[in-house]
Amino acid sequence: MKVLIVSDSHGSTAELEQLKALHQQEAELMIHCGDSELGEADEALAGYTVVRGNCDWRGSFPNEIITEAGGLRFFVTHGHLYNIKMTLQTLLYKAMEQGARVACFGHSHVLGAEVINGVLLLNPGSILLPRGRKEKTYALLECKNGVIQVQFRELNGNVVAQQEFSLG
Repeated sequence: MKVLIVSDSHGSTAELEQLKALHQQEAELMIHCGDSELGEADEALAGYTVVRGNCDWRGSFPNEIITEAGGLRFFVTHGHLYNIKMTLQTLLYKAMEQGARVACFGHSHVLGAEVINGVLLLNPGSILLPRGRKEKTYALLECKNGVIQVQFRELNGNVVAQQEFSLG
């Protein structure tokens, strides 16, 4: 099972279309963690599960979504309502409260993944305005035999970082 996770595209549609074309055949789920700055009817978002970010004034995306793929429960939010630039603790508590094994978020434009108390906290970075590195990134999550592999990739598909996790 594979899941495509993107965030912070800030009005740009070419990158969303590019990643959809690259991964839609293999991805069971495609997530956008907010700040798309697009409306629900925008074709670039077709197929993506989308949440509202702090820069999303068009449309009525939800602030958070609970969804499942490959037997994993995902909590998806942008992150601004959980103060993720200061701490991941509030986000972690909410994910645990929802019974999620994976919490996907954006907002900071900084890629990262870590497991705390059995929950994978994953930020794919930004596909338009990255911070902390020059590469515009997204994440491809794959779960096999209880092991989750997260690949952070550039828009051209090249892997820039990779981590493996066991949620226990």
